[in-house]
Amino acid sequence: MKHIKIQSHASLREEMKAVARGERLAPKNAGGTTFDSVEALLRLLTPQNRELLAIIRDKKPQSIAELAELTGRAQPNLTRTLGKLVAIGFVRLKNVDRRKVPTTTIHSLRINIDPFSQNDRLELV
Repeated sequence: MKHIKIQSHASLREEMKAVARGERLAPKNAGGTTFDSVEALLRLLTPQNRELLAIIRDKKPQSIAELAELTGRAQPNLTRTLGKLVAIGFVRLKNVDRRKVPTTTIHSLRINIDPFSQNDRLELV
């Protein structure tokens, strides 16, 4: 299970400055994926993107061109969306011959929301 930090940009900046000044050690997940809010994550999980993830998982397309055919989406739009999903770690693009083969890297998400602070946590299962 992989944990992803949900932290405001200001808080992340302060944490990084404290580490640079030597006031604290870098956290274990430093350099990993972070979201500034649960809402930011949910904006990426649109019905269209969730359908895209399901198609990648279930149909196992062997190229981005094949995925474009399966989804009916324009390849430039699809490539842009895949870039976002790769950046957050939900999809991986493997180079096979001269093709990029998309695969999902997650099975489910678990969001733990702290109603009393901004200490929300996201777990990739």
